[in-house]
Amino acid sequence: MPARSATLSASPRITDEKITINLGVVDLGQVDLLVQEGFYANRSDFIRTAIRNQIGSHQEVLKEVVARRTLVLGIQHFTAADLKAVQKARRMLDIRVLGLTSFADDITPELALATIRSLSVLGAWHARPALRAALAPRLR
Repeated sequence: MPARSATLSASPRITDEKITINLGVVDLGQVDLLVQEGFYANRSDFIRTAIRNQIGSHQEVLKEVVARRTLVLGIQHFTAADLKAVQKARRMLDIRVLGLTSFADDITPELALATIRSLSVLGAWHARPALRAALAPRLR
């Protein structure tokens, strides 16, 4: 079954992921100064902008890697109906996503294990705790 990049059913709740960084006091002070001067709304706005600029400077490399690794770019959402169709076809999924992969609450760990051979997510994946635990050994 080919990878799908469109949402298959009810949309997953999309939220920003939180990260923690260590930053020197001088760098942090310079960020705060730019915020005070109105260049950025806040520290997070500055950091998001800096990250987007870095990603943009590597856009060609990212495109090549996404194509080479056959990654789904964006959001991929699975429901129990999706996985039952895979199971009925006697197939196993190798899920590779750059972005967000989400699994609906109606997916049991048993169904996921019967249909998902591997899971590789560059970004984030959302699933109930029991499903996350069941799929953890298949995470690449």
